[in-house]
Amino acid sequence: QVQFVESGGGLVQPGGSLRLSCAASGSKLRIYDMGWYRQAPGKQRELVASISSGGTRNYVDSVKGRFTISRDNAKNTLYLQMNSLKPEDTANYYCKAMKFDYWGQGTQVTVSS
Repeated sequence: QVQFVESGGGLVQPGGSLRLSCAASGSKLRIYDMGWYRQAPGKQRELVASISSGGTRNYVDSVKGRFTISRDNAKNTLYLQMNSLKPEDTANYYCKAMKFDYWGQGTQVTVSS
């Protein structure tokens, strides 16, 4: 039974940066297609970045050029580097393996002056 725990969120000013972490346990993260999702109040959850088991990366247009998804297989951890943050990036962020339907509590990112 694989579990994922998100961390690294916080309050940051527009234009600032954060790095989110997703620690996996119970299985090797490398074998899964993984995604970072976000959900803001009143909005649907959306996939913002993904990385396949083979290392192929994809991003939603709104974060392209600003966010980078990566993984460290030795640490069994998925990351989301978030640069040039905008107020519209404010949301709860979740990591998830594509093949599973369960979610953790996520980590809150708030971009505000």
